[in-house]
Amino acid sequence: MNPKVLIVVSNANSIGPNNKRTGTFLPEVAHPYAEFENAGYQIDFASLTGESPFLDALNLADDADNLKFLTGKGWEDMHNAKKLSEVNTSNYDAVFVPGGLAPMVDMAEAPELKKVLVDFYESNRVVGAVCHGPVSLLNVKLSDGSYLVNGKNISAFSTAEEESYAKADVAFDLQTALTEQGAIFHAAEPWSANSIADGNIVTGQNPASAKGVGEKIVALLEAKKA
Repeated sequence: MNPKVLIVVSNANSIGPNNKRTGTFLPEVAHPYAEFENAGYQIDFASLTGESPFLDALNLADDADNLKFLTGKGWEDMHNAKKLSEVNTSNYDAVFVPGGLAPMVDMAEAPELKKVLVDFYESNRVVGAVCHGPVSLLNVKLSDGSYLVNGKNISAFSTAEEESYAKADVAFDLQTALTEQGAIFHAAEPWSANSIADGNIVTGQNPASAKGVGEKIVALLEAKKA
């Protein structure tokens, strides 16, 4: 059977003192989705509350993968995402968390999500996230009490990028927070493609990195099939 990928998305639609509009950043879900779809994988969506999630960056719909996601099955399925706690996550081979500012609102502390990520990691399944999505990896403690990111090569939206993007809106700096929990943080030039795999953990820095994250997740899943 072909691998199954669960994409977990935020339910937040605003962030910060000025209620900046946000959601899942379109290319950060659409580009990996295209990689999974092209590989013939089953792709399902879950959100933290089960309410309809939100999309950001609809102005980028002229990109081919973004447009296909919006007009095809992707956005329809994401719109109908199931509540994470009601999903049998043991059926999936990989879990992926796209970014956008939204995960910074509801994924730093999300007990059900943390339990799911521990289960995937400790059962040797793939865990992926991009841009602000790696906030989901914060505060994830493994069975031995250590932080999931401790000693792992990780990338995410960098301090340098946040300085010129949404520093006033986020409650904390993601690069700093991941580093404080022991992550070996890899930051490339702002807005350049940068994705990294460390064992079964795949992370990417920003929207330009989303395709690479999808490719690396596919490569890991194909290797497991061999």
